[in-house]
Amino acid sequence: MSPFSVLCVCMGNICRSPMAERLLVADALALGAGSDLLYVHGAGTGGWHAGEPMDAQAARQVEARGGDASGFRARKLLAEHVEASDLVLTATIEQVDFVVALCPDAASRTFVFGEFGRLIRGIELPKSLDDPYDRGVALVEAADTARAGERPRESDELDDPWGRPDAYFSRVADEIHATTKPLAEALFTR
Repeated sequence: MSPFSVLCVCMGNICRSPMAERLLVADALALGAGSDLLYVHGAGTGGWHAGEPMDAQAARQVEARGGDASGFRARKLLAEHVEASDLVLTATIEQVDFVVALCPDAASRTFVFGEFGRLIRGIELPKSLDDPYDRGVALVEAADTARAGERPRESDELDDPWGRPDAYFSRVADEIHATTKPLAEALFTR
């Protein structure tokens, strides 16, 4: 059984994508899923923070929601990261375009965070799908069908909290969690 692979992308890979990465892992663990069932990783479209830890404010938001921020190191997005992922979630529309320019065949599995969260709300997967990998693939296919070729909305984007107050980080973390929690539930509950 292959793990379902989710790539979280933002600009510098120190705020939004690490929060998403670690919150999705925490949500999956809370449902009893292990690393053999889900692989979550992140990267930034820019490489200027490569090797750095998660932003301290972002780490506090992850930990406040039950996640683990330890051991994180930022990295620059490469085509191989996209190619190895079953689902790509980006912070902005511009980053969707960046991912698709890097790997055109990833268009059907690349979404802005809020867009994916909005689209999966109405999707019910067949109860016969019991493998999380199969459930994830079916969920991505259904979300792609549901968007019917429409571009994401600006309201689907995650604001960049870098350099902002804790309350701003908290709002963005809540928006991320509004997608990671239902995603984990779709993968690991039937």
